[in-house]
Amino acid sequence: MASSSSSTAMASDIVYTYDVFLSFRGEDTRNNFTDHLYHELKRVVGVHPFRDNEEIKKGEQLQPEIDTAIKASRASIVVLSENYATSTWCLDELLLILQQKECGHFVLPVFYHVDPSDVRKQNGSFAIQVKPCSRWTYEKVCLWKTALTEVASLSGFPVSGLESETSILKEIVDEVYNRLDCKEVHLPLKMTGMKTRYNEIKAWLDEHDLEFLAIYGMGGSGKTTLAKYIFNLNRRKFEYVSFVEDIATKCKGPDRLLPLQEQLLKDISGGKKRKIPGVSRGTCMIEDALKMNRTLIVLDDILEHSQLVDLLGNGKINARSKIIITTRENTDKWFNVSGWRCQQYEMTLLNTDESLELLSCHAFGSKIPKEGYEQLLSEGARLCEGNPLALEVLGSSLSENDSIPYWKSHLRSFGKDIDSGIQGVLIRSYMSLPRDTVKDLFLHVACFFVGIDMDYVVKILESDYSATSGIETLIKRCLLSVSPNKKLMMQRLLQEMGKKIVLQESKLPAKRSRVWHNIESYKILSKGKGSKTIEGLALDMKMLQKEDYAFTSSQLKTDALENMDNLKLLQLNFVELNGSFEKFPEDLKWLCWLGFHLTTIPSNLYMRNLVAIDMSYSNLEVFEPPMVVIKSLKILNLKDSHKLYKIVNIVRIPNLETLILWNCYSLVDVCKTIKGLESLALLNMTGCKNLFRRVNRLTASTSGGVVTEQPTFSFPFSLNRLFLKYCHLECTDSFPLSFSMQPDLQYLNLGNGRFESLPCYTHLENLRVLDLSSCSRLKCLVCLPNTLAELYVYDCELLERITFQLPRFTLQEFGYEGCVNLYEVEGFIKLVPIAKLDEIDLGHMNWLKEYKNHEMCLAGDDELTAGRSRHIQMLYEFNIMSTFLPNIKDPNMTPKYVSKSSSLSFDVPRCPQNKRLKGINVTSKYAVSGEDWVLFCKINTPNGVDLVYNPRVFGKPEFGEECIWLSYWPIGNKLNVGDTVSVSIVFNGLEVHECGVSMVYSDEETLEDNMGWEEIIGRDLSGFQLSTGAYYLCRRDFFELMEVGRVTPDWFRILVGDTIDYTEVRGWRKTGRPKHVNPSFTELKTIRCIIHGPQLEDIYNIAEMSKSSIGDKSMAFTSSLLEEEMKSGTRSDEIMEEQKESAGMSKASGSDEIKESGSQPHGESSKSVVKNEPGGGREMKKIVLAVSLSSQTKRRKMVKALRALQGIESVDFDEEGKLTVIGDVDPRTVIKCASMIGDTEILSVGPASERQQETEKDDEAAKGPLKMNKQHVT
Repeated sequence: MASSSSSTAMASDIVYTYDVFLSFRGEDTRNNFTDHLYHELKRVVGVHPFRDNEEIKKGEQLQPEIDTAIKASRASIVVLSENYATSTWCLDELLLILQQKECGHFVLPVFYHVDPSDVRKQNGSFAIQVKPCSRWTYEKVCLWKTALTEVASLSGFPVSGLESETSILKEIVDEVYNRLDCKEVHLPLKMTGMKTRYNEIKAWLDEHDLEFLAIYGMGGSGKTTLAKYIFNLNRRKFEYVSFVEDIATKCKGPDRLLPLQEQLLKDISGGKKRKIPGVSRGTCMIEDALKMNRTLIVLDDILEHSQLVDLLGNGKINARSKIIITTRENTDKWFNVSGWRCQQYEMTLLNTDESLELLSCHAFGSKIPKEGYEQLLSEGARLCEGNPLALEVLGSSLSENDSIPYWKSHLRSFGKDIDSGIQGVLIRSYMSLPRDTVKDLFLHVACFFVGIDMDYVVKILESDYSATSGIETLIKRCLLSVSPNKKLMMQRLLQEMGKKIVLQESKLPAKRSRVWHNIESYKILSKGKGSKTIEGLALDMKMLQKEDYAFTSSQLKTDALENMDNLKLLQLNFVELNGSFEKFPEDLKWLCWLGFHLTTIPSNLYMRNLVAIDMSYSNLEVFEPPMVVIKSLKILNLKDSHKLYKIVNIVRIPNLETLILWNCYSLVDVCKTIKGLESLALLNMTGCKNLFRRVNRLTASTSGGVVTEQPTFSFPFSLNRLFLKYCHLECTDSFPLSFSMQPDLQYLNLGNGRFESLPCYTHLENLRVLDLSSCSRLKCLVCLPNTLAELYVYDCELLERITFQLPRFTLQEFGYEGCVNLYEVEGFIKLVPIAKLDEIDLGHMNWLKEYKNHEMCLAGDDELTAGRSRHIQMLYEFNIMSTFLPNIKDPNMTPKYVSKSSSLSFDVPRCPQNKRLKGINVTSKYAVSGEDWVLFCKINTPNGVDLVYNPRVFGKPEFGEECIWLSYWPIGNKLNVGDTVSVSIVFNGLEVHECGVSMVYSDEETLEDNMGWEEIIGRDLSGFQLSTGAYYLCRRDFFELMEVGRVTPDWFRILVGDTIDYTEVRGWRKTGRPKHVNPSFTELKTIRCIIHGPQLEDIYNIAEMSKSSIGDKSMAFTSSLLEEEMKSGTRSDEIMEEQKESAGMSKASGSDEIKESGSQPHGESSKSVVKNEPGGGREMKKIVLAVSLSSQTKRRKMVKALRALQGIESVDFDEEGKLTVIGDVDPRTVIKCASMIGDTEILSVGPASERQQETEKDDEAAKGPLKMNKQHVT
């Protein structure tokens, strides 16, 4: 790795011929160890080694060839054998090898039957001296001695002959392979012209304070390919590298940046995965990492400057870091404000020779064209004008028929449309599609479905266009691609080409097959000029407003659709159509009507052929399908229909598969017929909290009135994915949350529930994912099924205990951050404050009670330790009992055997009379000395005891202070008198000052003599056993630290010995050794909860969805309302009335939570007021929110966060949970800030000058009856 900017410059010019140079003394190891090592390296794919007798031809001079080979190698292995230092040839090689370290050359010494200290101190055969010879001069000997000392100080591999040579060779090869390999990205096999363009750019890599390179140009010109090429050539010169692909596509929608931030942060932080709570926080975390680390980053397809800022922030970047961005636009103005400097590079198209080469590769599979095709190939390259994408598509099209007449005909047609350049080439590729249905499918996707889930599109278009096979054809023809999360993707050039095809159908929009321009669609609907040729039409009134086009929404009539007999796809976003729906197109398959304006579905709306309906953000109050059975409808999305309170006769949609009711918070009645939907697989009721508060009053003849809470419907039997987050569910006798009638459930989300416990779910044998995040009252989870693969209990602050059907921990994913009172997870961990343990629990450590109020900061598992009490805790893992203490002095802790180092050995003594050996206490005293803290205890004996234990959490003393780790190992029955026991504390980032051991005896003689490890440790340990037989009792993957060089393989070798391949612990999990994941589970890991619609479709990763909130998704719509309201300066009577109703509902619905979190000593309200001097002329605003928080800590956190916002005058939190914020601030900023911390409802937004009047209105509203219309942000 380069150590300076100058060395970086040197390294950037090196062209490596070999991967590894072997330096060795031929007479010692040529025909044995080195020979075996050479062939073992050659066996590894991608590693090219050099040794003199293989690579140098006979008769050539040795020294120049050796010099060249060393300089052309990326690494060297120096085999230091007994006679190595007797050869001036070897010593000169060593000097040159060590000089290459400045250029990133990796050097690995192997001490073959020699002591490293002899090499370091030049003893024995390494005691070189000046000799009366021209080569053994004083200057040379001094240089050689320095080189021997340096190489002996490097981390290497000793080979003593006592261990298996095969194992040593494998370790050496793995070490070299891992050090050389570093996140290479895939480059297409068929590419050309990259080296030329790289040579034009590479000087940028050596420029100081020129952090950015912006590669911009037209789509398909090779920007991403060039970025990958630069990345692969230079990635080994940096400490950390990251390649973030396809950002523009992945960033459509709120919170889409989070996964990209997490990937980037992990890459530039040494492989450590860190959870990011929100985009803003993620930006700060990345900024910090960029200051410290020397990184190479590629941000591919940045669409706008804001994405760059969200990913990297605006802070200072390490001077030796380099960041490449690819974008479709010129970035001149992106770097004017920030202190960053950027070099721009406009992507040049391919020249004639490069175009011929690339076209030939795609047409013939070779850079050399077939004989007789040279002139035709030249004509094709000329028509493509150097665009790589056009060349790829044309070449693929020509490859389907290699007859010269076909080629001539195909190229002749290109010539007729030559003025349109690349567009003409792409149109020819479109024209070569085999069937008209495939062409129509391509145009539909280009105009309406780019970025939409493939399965969703297939369901809509399958019957008319054979979409399954048609999409496969388009993919093969390079006209379409599918992203890893199954979205249909299309190059922008290709999409524009498809739209141009439609535009060329007619000069009159009404005569075209598809209309998507808002102005054109509006004119067609307003003038009633629709025609039978129109198959798809899209109109977004909100976008039309932004286009500054004068229009009147009342001019739009349903009659405008009368003549559109062939209309199949209709998207009407926030459009109001007036008139009768009798003549609505009968062939309609897709109706996307966001913001549907009517309160009910018109009874005369023809829906029999519809496959998907999306009426998100509608004004529907009652949803009832028309008086017909709609057999074709499979997807119904009513997301954010805030006024919807009733669903009737849904049985008329018998084949419904997906029902989205997300954030329909006024919904109180769903008809019982929903139970009969036998095909319903996905039901999303997130945020429908009033649906489960419906109170049915039952009158008993003997005992009077009985009030029970229960829903008025039952869930369908067929469900496999059920979302009930933010429904405020309670577990009652009438609604026990058992889901006994849904045996096929695979995913269940009950987040933000109000239950204290749940029934046993062992009957849900197919349940794989359970999300209970933010269930603030949940105290225990009992008897969870062991078939469960993922469990999320984030922020369940009262949760204390989790048990399983069988007493073992089998979860593949487990999220528990914020569970500050969680003390036991069966089969995984138990962490309890000493103060809560009794004499039986503590046993011989009962004396620790005296220190129960002492404090110790715990580290190692941030999810478990964040927010937890700092009082002394007792940790139970693998039946090992341990605690971490300040540097106290107590006679009970005085060990029998003590060492001032990190290890000791002792012989097991005889037991005192009438005593039996129970186990041993191990103590170690240590201090913090660095980062990447690692702490292990290793115990082994000659007769089979071989345990290596890493505590899940450990004490972290203040810098300069010491702490004590005290652990009890119940292994007495495995220890015999006279056994030699070795105890070692293996560490990283710590300094161990002392370790000790005491014997623990029992008065009882009840222990079994032949107990196995399973009984001793308390569980099946097969998942934790290494190939050596040792038990590696660890629940985290330390191999990641080794991969990035933060922990060396030497460290692991000390831990588990020399006879094991350290890669054996790769991917270690909470359950131990990684197991083969069932393919069906892999599919389930990314639950494809589809919110259907062009701009609303989403695919959620379960781990991220568990931490997200529904308010994030609805924030954009809510914010747009606020923006409109604040522009006018006042709110309409209707909205003010809605606020009053919201206030009443908030108080009624959230009173329990408010009472829990709002109590203060002496009856004082929880209030924090921050005042600033108001500036002249500012428009002060008042935002009143109802906030539900589970703890005073969160309340203080929210006040602190709001107080930090610019322009805030005051923050007032009353005892009922109402939050009032006043200041010159955007209300959206306040709402977003508050919703990131707790469940938040908007009560009012208005001018601060009406403060007293608004307060009185809010108070009256809070006393009013329960209303359903409100805005909800979480």
